[in-house]
Amino acid sequence: MPRYPIKSNHSIEYKRKPSWLKVKLPSGDGYNQIQYQLRSFNLNTVCEEALCPNICECWNSGTLTFLLMGDTCTRSCKFCYIKSGNPKGWLDPLEPINVAKVVEKLNLKYVVLTSVDRDDLPDGGASHFAETIKAIRNVSNNVIIEALIPDFQCNIESLKKVVDSKPDVIGHNIETVERLTPFVRDPRASYQKSLNVLKNIKMLNPKIYTKSSLMLGLGERDDEVLKAMDDLRKAYVDILTIGQYLQPSRYHLPVVKYIPIEKFEYFKRKGEELGFLYVASNPLVRSSYKSSEYFSIIRVA
Repeated sequence: MPRYPIKSNHSIEYKRKPSWLKVKLPSGDGYNQIQYQLRSFNLNTVCEEALCPNICECWNSGTLTFLLMGDTCTRSCKFCYIKSGNPKGWLDPLEPINVAKVVEKLNLKYVVLTSVDRDDLPDGGASHFAETIKAIRNVSNNVIIEALIPDFQCNIESLKKVVDSKPDVIGHNIETVERLTPFVRDPRASYQKSLNVLKNIKMLNPKIYTKSSLMLGLGERDDEVLKAMDDLRKAYVDILTIGQYLQPSRYHLPVVKYIPIEKFEYFKRKGEELGFLYVASNPLVRSSYKSSEYFSIIRVA
């Protein structure tokens, strides 16, 4: 099994993708309408910035994930395509209301909000999340809101700002197993810090659903995945998504292995046995993939 860090990504050849990872190129009326609205209001989505393979399917079904606070992240995770830098405290004050306008124009019923890490801001951008959630509620009381948040450096007061704005779901991604975390994620992130964030959400408001995500194919062992799943349940996480890591460029971590679909089905069964309200486990699954469908299922249950 390869051990990270890899010496140089320049000499690594891309592995050929298996057939189940082939996706359509972005197109379609729904896709074009969403792209037009986003450009009109100068908004970003993680769908585009992170090169999500499901962008065509999701946008044509009216689902998208807004990327708040710009397109520049203060952290530099080795799996992520979003650019790194220092925004120097810049924020678009019109972004919350512009997101709300797009939600209203597109008549969205389920909205996912995420962001870059903003360690340059005193509260990590928590108040900006809260303002955006409030702006959306002002245009529609019926919309379901999911906030996929950074760790806010584990500041409980920052986290409380988001919790108090009462999104229906709060997600925070653990990303990978504990052993690989130092090699995969930015040094300012940690496995235990992410677990603490998820625990603290439930401590602040047990009624909010919590969610996390794992990427496979980075060299993790099955027992490490099962331990991570168990750790997430001990942190009272309700929803788990598991997907295949895809190398976004030659400058990012290589794919160690393409995991077969049968293995994803195995982890789904194990997750259900652990007590997650819902487990989405498939090579193409991403944090917010088909979130509205999953939420409907757990609400009925």
